[in-house]
Amino acid sequence: MTNLTVPPEAAGHRLDAWLASRCPDLSRARLQSLIGSGHVTVNGRPVKAALRLGAGMAVSLEVPPPADSELRPEAIPLTVLFEDDDLLALDKPSGLVVHPAAGHASGTLVNALLAHCPSLPGINGERRPGIVHRLDRDTSGVMVVAKTELAMRALVEAFKARAVRKEYAAMVWGTLAPPSGRAETLIGRSPRDRKKMSATPASGRPAVTLYETTETLGPVSLLRIRIETGRTHQIRVHMAWLGHPVVGDVQYGRQPAGRLPGPLPARQMLHSERLSLAHPRTGKALTFTAPLPEDMRLLLESLRRRIP
Repeated sequence: MTNLTVPPEAAGHRLDAWLASRCPDLSRARLQSLIGSGHVTVNGRPVKAALRLGAGMAVSLEVPPPADSELRPEAIPLTVLFEDDDLLALDKPSGLVVHPAAGHASGTLVNALLAHCPSLPGINGERRPGIVHRLDRDTSGVMVVAKTELAMRALVEAFKARAVRKEYAAMVWGTLAPPSGRAETLIGRSPRDRKKMSATPASGRPAVTLYETTETLGPVSLLRIRIETGRTHQIRVHMAWLGHPVVGDVQYGRQPAGRLPGPLPARQMLHSERLSLAHPRTGKALTFTAPLPEDMRLLLESLRRRIP
């Protein structure tokens, strides 16, 4: 139970707005829900969120324990790069779906996080992790997850404001000319295949991808990619649109057989290598990095051995 006394300078303020300023760990929407359910009283009585406060009023706030998620915790191993009370950064392996959906009711990152963090304080009253961005199932690398409501709000705003720097390593087919550049298009659903995205839709959302060739290895180029936006399948769509699809990406590009020193990869060679942001509570600059996974590393080594 939190007990507060309204100071003279807060007289005339709305109850929900004033509480939001005093309780930064709770969103205003969450506070409105608590007020509506009777978990906030003023002078001992339930009130409405729009109540105008008077100096000296006694405000009591009780936050009930978070409700357990309907999702089942699963002991799936995670490679944690950083963790504190608000934030968790991890190196997601390829093949791991981020969130339960049709066809993937279990065995997801969210199931793993519920087991890894059994005492989550809850987001919007539910004991669950805050997924603020995603990686495709077969894309590996750095992801950040919110553990508190404050972190969830701050990270959502940071991604929306493009204040998060996201860098990837990608292996693509062919040699890019010029070797670096910028892809800027709309990205939306493909009119011919609703499971795919398109860089030339009739309507869509702006997407910006910056790329630089770091190594050319015969039929394949290794790129460093930075995305300013976070559209679904953005890098894969833009690379295919440029005529250099990601190696192993059978959904968006033709994969020329016989051009590699072994079988074609079983997944797209795309890895979230580095992510930089401000800590949601302290504002401290943080950078998380994840090394190239074994499949990409081994393919690069085999290609390098073929170069005279």
